[in-house]
Amino acid sequence: MTRFTRRSAMGAIGAAATLPVLARPALAQDKLTVGALRFTSHAASFVAFERGYFAQEGLEVEFRFFEAAQPMAIAIASGDADYAVSAISGGLISLAEKGAARVIGGALSEEKGIDGQKILASNAAYDAGLVSPATLDGKSFGITQAGSSFHYMGARIAATEGADITFKPLQKVGAVIGALKSGQIDAWSVVPHIAKPLAAAGAARIIGNVADYLPDYQVTTVFTSARNAENERAKTESFLRAFARGADDFNAALVDKSAGDDAAEDMVRLIHKYVYTDRDYDKARPAIVNGAMRINKDGALNMGSVEDQLGWFRSEGLIKDTITTETLVDPSYVDII
Repeated sequence: MTRFTRRSAMGAIGAAATLPVLARPALAQDKLTVGALRFTSHAASFVAFERGYFAQEGLEVEFRFFEAAQPMAIAIASGDADYAVSAISGGLISLAEKGAARVIGGALSEEKGIDGQKILASNAAYDAGLVSPATLDGKSFGITQAGSSFHYMGARIAATEGADITFKPLQKVGAVIGALKSGQIDAWSVVPHIAKPLAAAGAARIIGNVADYLPDYQVTTVFTSARNAENERAKTESFLRAFARGADDFNAALVDKSAGDDAAEDMVRLIHKYVYTDRDYDKARPAIVNGAMRINKDGALNMGSVEDQLGWFRSEGLIKDTITTETLVDPSYVDII
């Protein structure tokens, strides 16, 4: 896994911050590792790092990058990462049930009026008649692992359409992309910064929107170890404050577009340090802009969506019937929406 770290505080940028003076001094810094995917949807952490918000909270952050949600949850439980942002997965829920992990906030959300996650068909499947989700019956659907967000989305879409589909676990996002391009799977659903470039390059076809099937879907959450949630409250609150400031900047620049064109350009360049780093900026820029979905203000959590996800996991036998939102979420950190 790739690591990226910065030790300087960037205090000059922080002087312009509009938030009140924070209680934690930025002198004796707490070192912590933040788990992330190289997705635009993880931008709040990247912004908080690059603009010194973590440093101002007395946090010395190192990123650890993953290629799927479940390995990230395992890293949180084992102490290899301190905080992370990713979708609710069966692995995360099971670790919470064992007392090893807790959700402490919300991140990416589907929101009406904002172009969100897409449902894709391979070119071969599209040419054979998979031109909308209504024609998914009998098709294959790519996922990383059983119990992943891709599994949840695919199952909910199929259930709405009355379709019988076959799920193919491929472990990593990159492997799913390769399988879709080559026609080894028929369909997939994913965030727009991946879906739209695939379609624009002629590598797949967009056949629908996830929001039509899962309105207000809480796509990702912020989570940590139970030990951090219970015993490291000051550090955890500092992390969440910095993360929320990063989310505010991201939303203003690329979602609400209220910060102006220069701020939007600066934001895309910042994100490009972490997302599509193998592409020239001019090629990466449209894909990053296309990934601009809402990151919840102040880490608020859509508990209705979380409850729906847990209900699906229980119905599939992927988690115990006794697991509830109280098992997964530490409500003392969370604003409910």
